[in-house]
Amino acid sequence: MRTTQTSLFRKYMTITMCILFASYVVLGSIMMAFMGKFWKDEKAESLTSCASGVSEMISNIVHLTDETGILSAKDNYLPFFLEKFTEKFGVDLFITDNNGEILIDNYSYSGLCGDNYPVVDASVVRSVQESEDGFSEFHSTFDCYPTKYYAVGVPLYYKDVETAHNDEAVGAVFAATSSDSYVAYQSAVIKVFLISSLISFIISFFVVWAFTYKMTQPLRQMSQAARAFGNGDFSIRVPADRNDEIGELGLAFNNMANSLSNSEEMRRSFIANVSHELKTPMTTIAGFIDGILDGTIPKDKESQYLGVVSDEIKRLSRLVRSMLDLSKIDAGELKLTPVRFDLADTLFQTLLTFEQVINEKGIEIRGLETIAPLNIVGDQDLLHQVIYNLIENAVKFTNPDGYIKIGLTDCIDRAVVSIENSGIGINAEELPKVFERFYKTDRSRSRDKNGMGLGLYLCRTIIKLHGGDISVSSVENQYCRFDFYLPKHVNNQKTASGVINLGGNMDDDIQDVE
Repeated sequence: MRTTQTSLFRKYMTITMCILFASYVVLGSIMMAFMGKFWKDEKAESLTSCASGVSEMISNIVHLTDETGILSAKDNYLPFFLEKFTEKFGVDLFITDNNGEILIDNYSYSGLCGDNYPVVDASVVRSVQESEDGFSEFHSTFDCYPTKYYAVGVPLYYKDVETAHNDEAVGAVFAATSSDSYVAYQSAVIKVFLISSLISFIISFFVVWAFTYKMTQPLRQMSQAARAFGNGDFSIRVPADRNDEIGELGLAFNNMANSLSNSEEMRRSFIANVSHELKTPMTTIAGFIDGILDGTIPKDKESQYLGVVSDEIKRLSRLVRSMLDLSKIDAGELKLTPVRFDLADTLFQTLLTFEQVINEKGIEIRGLETIAPLNIVGDQDLLHQVIYNLIENAVKFTNPDGYIKIGLTDCIDRAVVSIENSGIGINAEELPKVFERFYKTDRSRSRDKNGMGLGLYLCRTIIKLHGGDISVSSVENQYCRFDFYLPKHVNNQKTASGVINLGGNMDDDIQDVE
């Protein structure tokens, strides 16, 4: 589990940081490309402006020789002017004729070419003169530069003094500069970008680390809780105060933990109760049978103790039946066998079962005189079990010389049964829990040595399967009352796992029980 958690954290961190790194690389590449293009465009515009200015200026001071048509300068101060121009703008200027021969230049002043003399090919001059926008792209004509350089050229026209119009192209003006300034500019930009990216990457690393750690913390807590569950400790809960998917997962995890805790508590209670319930009657049965076999119990009392053994066996039978019913309910296999029978007769017969105990405790039975025969449709055996459990509890917890009141009401669509007994009752805090499986109130536990806390749970389940419901009301030290109702006729009967369709005509499938 630890390896999985660490791997998840590291994977998320690695993927996130790789994405950040890739983003910085892409951003840096795009930025360098745009800035390089911007620098080149700006430099081309600057060089073109310089070359155009020089071309415009010297067009007024050059003339063509009469013999050869070769361009020459009228004044001798032009090289000096170009020297000052170089000092101010940091560019080399080359003035050539149509054949590419350099007439005037300032390379010797700038020192950019060193001892190498620049050479311009005639085809380059023609391409400059034929260019529509007046200048050529960066090219590599001059081999005198030791490093990469940039150069542009503009046509040089002979201007007629009398007409002040450009007559013909007589050469070209080239402006060139070394790429050292661009390299320095690019290096400075890269340095600033790398420093800022490194700082940003470090900050991002710690922010992502903190965010990832916080995001995976609930998962680590759930993993620790899951390991604790595996060791039998269901007390751990995880924080579920976030309004996102992690918060929903934490809430679901806590609900699962509560369910597991309740299931474990019921399991332990079930094992403890079943162990006790099996041990007590089996010990009693074994003791009395051994006493009869070895002659410890006199012959005249064997019938008495055999009766006790019989009662304990019946008690074990009820226990086993409850366990089977509970198993069927959990598996969704508890099905109803509907018959038409007299519910009042079932009440009377069940009361007769407890006649001896009722007489011994001096319990007064009330309400029998108002009960009339009432036929309903339902599973007679299961409903007999409901009535038996309720009356058994009433007899068990009624105080000596107390009373049990039985009621049976015939309503339009349902039959309502009430069983009330005097006694200690149930306090208000425990009333909502009495129908839970394996639940036994503290006071009931002290008086009910034989119960397992399954009777009322089975009663409610069976009644709900018939489409009815059951409720309880009580006042401590006065009375306890259970009321349940059953539909008289139901076309669809439910089971623990779903619905059993009994058909449209109940009379075809229901047997009459006399």
